[in-house]
Amino acid sequence: MSTRSMISMINRLQDALGSAGLSYNLLLPQIAVVGGQSSGKSSVLENFVGRDFLPRGTGIVTRRPLVLQLHHSDTEYGEFLHCRGKRFSDFDEICQEIEAETYRLTGTNKGISPVPISLRIFSPNVLNLTLVDLPGITKVPVGDQPPDIEYLVRDMIMQYICKENCLILAVTPANMDLANSDALKLAKDVDPQGQRTIGVITMLDLMDKGTDAREILENRLLPLRRDFVFPPPPPSPGYIGLVNRSQKDIDGKKDIKTALQAEKKFFLSHPAYRHMCDRMGTPYLQRSLNQQLTDHIRDSLPTLHNHLQYLLVSISKEIDTYKLYNPDDPICRTKTLIKLVQQLAGDFERLIEGSADEVNTANLSGGARINQIFHERFPYQLHKMKCDERKLRMEIAYAIRNIHGVRTGLFTPDMAFQAIVKKQISKLKIPCFGFVDMVCKELVSTIYECFSKLGSFPKLREETERLVTTEIREQESTCRDQISLLIDMQLAYINTKHEDFIGFAHAHPLCHRSDNKIVAGSGAQQGVAPPSSLIVIRKGWLTINNVSIIAKDYWFILTAESLSWFKDNEETEKRYMLPLDNLKVRDVERGFMSSKFTFALFNSESRNVYKDHKLLELVCNSQEELDIWKSSLLRAGVYPEEVTVDAQGNGPSENFTDPQLERQVETIRNLVDSYMGIIHKTVKDLMPKAIMHLMINSVKEFISSELLAQLYALGDCSALMDESPEQRQHREQALGKHAALQAALDIIGEISTSGNAPADVSHSGLRQFSATLPKKSATCDKSRTRGRAPPVPVLANQRLPGPACVPRRPAPAAPNPK
Repeated sequence: MSTRSMISMINRLQDALGSAGLSYNLLLPQIAVVGGQSSGKSSVLENFVGRDFLPRGTGIVTRRPLVLQLHHSDTEYGEFLHCRGKRFSDFDEICQEIEAETYRLTGTNKGISPVPISLRIFSPNVLNLTLVDLPGITKVPVGDQPPDIEYLVRDMIMQYICKENCLILAVTPANMDLANSDALKLAKDVDPQGQRTIGVITMLDLMDKGTDAREILENRLLPLRRDFVFPPPPPSPGYIGLVNRSQKDIDGKKDIKTALQAEKKFFLSHPAYRHMCDRMGTPYLQRSLNQQLTDHIRDSLPTLHNHLQYLLVSISKEIDTYKLYNPDDPICRTKTLIKLVQQLAGDFERLIEGSADEVNTANLSGGARINQIFHERFPYQLHKMKCDERKLRMEIAYAIRNIHGVRTGLFTPDMAFQAIVKKQISKLKIPCFGFVDMVCKELVSTIYECFSKLGSFPKLREETERLVTTEIREQESTCRDQISLLIDMQLAYINTKHEDFIGFAHAHPLCHRSDNKIVAGSGAQQGVAPPSSLIVIRKGWLTINNVSIIAKDYWFILTAESLSWFKDNEETEKRYMLPLDNLKVRDVERGFMSSKFTFALFNSESRNVYKDHKLLELVCNSQEELDIWKSSLLRAGVYPEEVTVDAQGNGPSENFTDPQLERQVETIRNLVDSYMGIIHKTVKDLMPKAIMHLMINSVKEFISSELLAQLYALGDCSALMDESPEQRQHREQALGKHAALQAALDIIGEISTSGNAPADVSHSGLRQFSATLPKKSATCDKSRTRGRAPPVPVLANQRLPGPACVPRRPAPAAPNPK
């Protein structure tokens, strides 16, 4: 492909991608013009065109990047991308349009914007070339510029020149010390070897008498390594010298053609530059840039093709959805409504029931959190409702004495047992209702995760949220009523004939255990249950807060009999094993500025827990983690601390001096403990079932079966499918982006059919591209033919193996890259 065609192809790519706002973010081969204010950048570009068309003035004049595409043509005119179809034959009008478009985004003062202006100039006096004129590097803000204008300009320039596909045209005036050149400093930051940098030294005619830039132009002072393959053959200069028009020449409307002749005469007559005059001047710079850009485009095409293809695939799924939706078609709106409701029902069911697709690995959500409420948080809340032992015994004693009245009873009254049990059962409503609230809150949070996919249609989302949340609240009320009914049923009849109830005959000889631990003997008798020391209840990281000066993190393992901690989660170096006998849990108050959550383990018999420490303070990162550890300790038989009732808190404590009363209190206490154990087991079993049936399953059924009918019952279903302005804009931008990428790939595909493209381009369509693009893949696609070994990988500039290389089967035909 010829030089003109290659650059023309990149210009077409810029137009195609620029229309969708993509060229700014893509790695298109281009030349960025970088320099300080008044360094002569504008004069260089105008010399290329042979016309005055750029705004001039003091301070920052170029306040938006200008993408300048030069096309060799028989006629002379200009076109702007934002004014498609309008030709500007008067270059003064081009200058005015640049100023007007700049003011449109940046204001009439000195603000800047990274949004580029695209200008195409057709002229018989130019070579095909594409350059990006960037704002001049400034130091001091003027006008309404922000105080950090220097860093804003620098960041804008860096966004262009840091890309490997960008050549850097660093413009420096000859009357400035090259070591202080801002352009070369920025170029060296991103291109330390000078492989992508082309130096331009302007204003050579303004240097002080007796000085010259020969050492710079011979590439000996600050050498650049960009090779200029353009003849003649002496070593590549690295720098090209220019002579610009002075401000007096510009004000006097000196013709650029005359200025170029004066430039040529200057290099021919100057003793320091005479030997290199054929490698100096604007015409040579223009030809060199033309050749450099062509070579750069040829080298960059394979990577560019793969990058564009990766972007196209990444948005294809979203585009397929948009292509099926036509906002002006009522039938399409109805289909989309039905599809969205079905998708909502499916997403909600997957979140509740669990799914292997798109698993959340960061935290618990949906059904997993509800399961945690069922089996960890609710049992913990139930246990917290147990009253103080001393207070319970006093209540039993008062009940017994009040039932006997003035007489001294000889037998233990069963009415005292019933009165105490009913009082304990009534208290269960508080944690049960709290249980409903927790599940309801989690259910609402889960359904709102599903609502996010309805964000494109605000009215539909609003009505769906209203209907579903109303249904959840109604089922919550029904669930509360049912739970209240279950508690009332337990209060209505105290079943002392329950098979697990110990009864009066066995209550007296039992000794009440203060730690409430369950004696697990039945499992051992069967010979199948594993030892409790091997049952791991929970693992995780905790911080020990009070053992050393610096808090340390350890890997903790909780079993049914001990709490062990290790150096790390490899579990190879055990630091300590703490038995759980007589351990209790105590909350530790958070500090004012603390973001951690702490609990403590202590021995109920006032013994040391760990070495010389009475307490072992353990720190969690969140309240949720704290609740889980407390629930796990509860399962292991480590219960929360019980606050004792003293004389100041609940009145004077009484000592039972009557041995008969003490025996009766002990008997009732054992009976209450036995019966409440049955009630707790029943409640822990029935509450999740009631919640699942009355709330969760009902909401699932409502969404899948009734939601769509209720949406239709609202009347105007078409209004529900009105897109939000943001979504409409996003859809149009996505479709435009897809069309632009497809057009760009078609343009590149034309190269592979021309027969003169590089080998990498012709085979790039045959290769797999990974998510790590735009880096060029070093491996090639492998055959997926089952039962045969893959063919030899195809490398760049290598022919595909013929049938003789692969026995018994010819190589597959190369598919069309398009």
